Amino acid sequence: MTSTPPSLMRGRRAALSLSALATAFLVALPGAARAEPGDDEVDIDELTQRAEELEEAYDGELLQFTEIKERVEKAERDLEEVEERLDASRDGVSTIAATQYKSGGALDPAFEVIFSSHPEDMFTDAAVLSYLGQSQSEQIAELVDTRDEAAEIAEELQAEMQEAEELIEELEDERESVEEKIREYEEQQVPDPPAGAGTGGGSGNGTIPASARGWGWDGASPRMAAIRDEIVMNFGAPYPVGCLRNSADDHGSGNACDFMMSSGGALPSSQNRALGTQIAQYGINNADRLGIKYIIWEQQIWHSANRQWKWMEDRGDNTQNHYDHVHISSY
Repeated sequence: MTSTPPSLMRGRRAALSLSALATAFLVALPGAARAEPGDDEVDIDELTQRAEELEEAYDGELLQFTEIKERVEKAERDLEEVEERLDASRDGVSTIAATQYKSGGALDPAFEVIFSSHPEDMFTDAAVLSYLGQSQSEQIAELVDTRDEAAEIAEELQAEMQEAEELIEELEDERESVEEKIREYEEQQVPDPPAGAGTGGGSGNGTIPASARGWGWDGASPRMAAIRDEIVMNFGAPYPVGCLRNSADDHGSGNACDFMMSSGGALPSSQNRALGTQIAQYGINNADRLGIKYIIWEQQIWHSANRQWKWMEDRGDNTQNHYDHVHISSY
């Protein structure tokens, strides 16, 4: 039996170590970060196209889809950025290995231990890293952290995509019944009057004070005007109620009004906050009769299609988050 020279054994071990390193880089690290859709999966562009086909029936619910879409796009940008850092970190660690091999004819024993371990366990043993210099250890640790960060972002991205798909599928399933409801409301034009005058437990006296007439008051659609007047007559209006304005949402068509509970973007008093909650609940209780499509209050949205409050993204201030006014949209 012919023995193998020690120098050749060292060379083979080095080659095997470098091969293990390459396998770990190509299989374990970059692959873990990818979240590309397969042939049978949907992507955010397809979901957006399906959402656009639902716009007429679901303005309110599509606000939620838009927020999910923004989170998906942010996660995609974050993943792209972290993968760039992952490539740079991987190149740095590869350089360490190459320098060790070229300078000594073989890898440092510490590298051989690290690079020959299972890819999922590479570089995670603090005891092994202690064999290396501080700068080398930091580069390897950075590679591990970046790999884990990429995997976490990819997981979040998949979760957001799943939520977006589930929302669109839910809306598509209910689309026919919602469109039938829209046709009924359009034929009716204005809601039926309440069963009794002054229902709702509010403090209004049955008239609309001039102080309640805010921006775009006269531009409200007939249905939205009837909803607005009924609420004001039942609950009063501590601040002017605004309706029509130049915007892409329901305000632009006069199908929405904002019932202000404070001014200047300030948080409402406890009394007016309670009043806003009363108005929102009155809208929910009478949504079918009035033809209310959705209500937004205190960073939550209630839609007549799903009958539940859902949290919305933080938009940055009290007005954008609807803490200072109740938004009501009509069909």
